[in-house]
Amino acid sequence: MADSTGQEPAELGHTGAVAADPYDRIAWRDLYARSAALRELAAELAARHAHTTDLLADAFLAAYLAAPRVREAAEMAPSRRFNREVVAELAASPGFAALRRETAGDPYAAALAVLAEAPALRLLLDRTEPVREAADRAAEARRSAGRPARTAGETARQAGATAGALGAGATSADGAAGPASAPAAPAGQAASRAEAAARQALEAATPGIRAAARTATAQAVRVTREEAALMRAWGVGHGELERMPYEERARLAERLRTGRLARWAELIGRFRQMADGERARKVENATGELIGVTLGDDLSRVLPSELAHLGLPELRAVFAARYAAGELMLYDSRGEQTTGQGAVIACVDTSHSMYEEGPGGITREAWSKACALALLDQARHARRDFVGILFSAADKLQVFRFPAGRPAPVERVLEFAETFLGGGTSYQRPLSAAAALLAEEFDTAARGRGDIVLITDDECGVTEQWTREWQEARHRLGFRLFGLAVGAPTATASGSVLEALCDNLRPIEDLTDVRAAADLFRLI
Repeated sequence: MADSTGQEPAELGHTGAVAADPYDRIAWRDLYARSAALRELAAELAARHAHTTDLLADAFLAAYLAAPRVREAAEMAPSRRFNREVVAELAASPGFAALRRETAGDPYAAALAVLAEAPALRLLLDRTEPVREAADRAAEARRSAGRPARTAGETARQAGATAGALGAGATSADGAAGPASAPAAPAGQAASRAEAAARQALEAATPGIRAAARTATAQAVRVTREEAALMRAWGVGHGELERMPYEERARLAERLRTGRLARWAELIGRFRQMADGERARKVENATGELIGVTLGDDLSRVLPSELAHLGLPELRAVFAARYAAGELMLYDSRGEQTTGQGAVIACVDTSHSMYEEGPGGITREAWSKACALALLDQARHARRDFVGILFSAADKLQVFRFPAGRPAPVERVLEFAETFLGGGTSYQRPLSAAAALLAEEFDTAARGRGDIVLITDDECGVTEQWTREWQEARHRLGFRLFGLAVGAPTATASGSVLEALCDNLRPIEDLTDVRAAADLFRLI
C-alpha cells in the first residue's frame, strides 16, 4: 500500500554495504557510464538476481577507496544484507590487501578487479538465490507489518477531520483506531519470523560465500597484477596511466594483450629491467669498471687506507714520497669508451627469417624488438634522441623518431614494436639512413658521437663504393656501430662483413638470455 504521497514506503537501512561519500559514488557512476563491460555485466546479473548492481558498486568501492569501511549488518536494509556479507568476506580475504595495492585510488584498476571477480560472483549468486529470496521476504514482511499502523493513523486523521467539520463524533473517531490496529501484532510476528528465517539462511550460506569471495579476490589479484606488469613491460608508467582517459586505457590494455608481441611482454620487461640495472652500475665521472688495485699517482682513485696516512703527521712525508714516485695504491679499472652524445639508433632486421623461433619459442624478432625497446629507455634516460629503423630488403625501410625533449607516445612505441616488413636483408640502406640522421644532428645541433646498433640474423654484402662513403661519414661524425647477430654464427665469423663494419660485435644464440647484451647498455 502506498503512503499519503502515493509511494510505497522505503525499506529501512542502507542499500550500500560500503560507506562512501557522494564524490566516491560519483566515481563509480562515471566509470559505470564509460565501461560497456560493467554495464553488460550488471544487465546480465540483474536479469536473474535482485540488487546485483548495488553489489557491483560495493565491490568497486571496496577496491577503490583509500580506507573502505563495511557497514554493520544492523545498518543494512534487510534485502541488502546478503550483499553486505559478500563484501565483508571479500575484504577479509587473504589476498585483499594485495589487490588494493593495485586498485586503491585507481578507478580503472578497481573496475578491472570487479570484472575479474565476476565469474566467482556469478556462480555464488546462482547457488544462493534462496538466501536472497528469504531476505526479500523478510523485507516485504517488515513493510507489511508497518502498513496497519499507517492505515490506522490515516483513518484517525480522516475521522478527526470529519468530526471537526460536523462539530461532533470525536470519540467515535478515537474508537475507530482500535479495530484498525488489531492486525498489527500478527503482522509484526510474521515479520520477525521472516527475518529470523533470513538470518538463518544467510548464516548457513556464509561458508560458501567465504570460499567464493576468496576465489574472486585471487582472480582479481591475478588479473590486475598481470595488466600492471604488462603496462610496466611496455614502459607505460603509473602516472601516465592515471592521466589516461578510461576508454583509451581500455583500448591500450586490449591492444597489449592481443598484439603481435603480446606473448613476449615478459621478455620485454626482463630486457628493460636488465638495462635499468646496468645503468645503476654506472658511476658518475668514473673511468671504467673497477677490477682490482694498482699503483700510480691519480688522487681521485686513491684507496682509503692510503689517505689515512695523511692523518698521521709522521707518515705524511711517506705519503708525499710515494705520490711523487707514482707508487700510491689506486683502484684499478677497465676503461670504457666515452658515452656518445648523439642519437641512439637501433637498426632492426625484419626479414622473413626473423620469424624463426629459438629456445622457449621466442622468435628472433621478439628478442630484437625487446632489445630495441630497452635501447629506447636507455636513450631517454641519457636525454638522447632515439631512432628505430626497421629494414629488410633494399626497398623496405621504415623510420620511427623519438626526440629526447618530447614524450614517447605509447601508440607510436607499439607501432614501432609491431611493424614487420618481411623480405630479404640489406645492410646498406638502413646504415646509410642512420648515418644521414647523425649527420643531420651534427650539422644542426653540433652533436656528434652517436651510437648505431645493428640487429640482424643474416650476412649480406656491401659495395666498395658504399664502404668508402661509410668510413668517411664515420670519421667525420665519430659514431660507433654495435652489431648483434641473432642466431647467425656465420655473421660473426672472422672476415665477415659485420666484423669489418662493427666496433663491437657479438653473437646471440640463446634468445632467452637478455644478459647477452648487458655490456652494450654499459657502453651506450
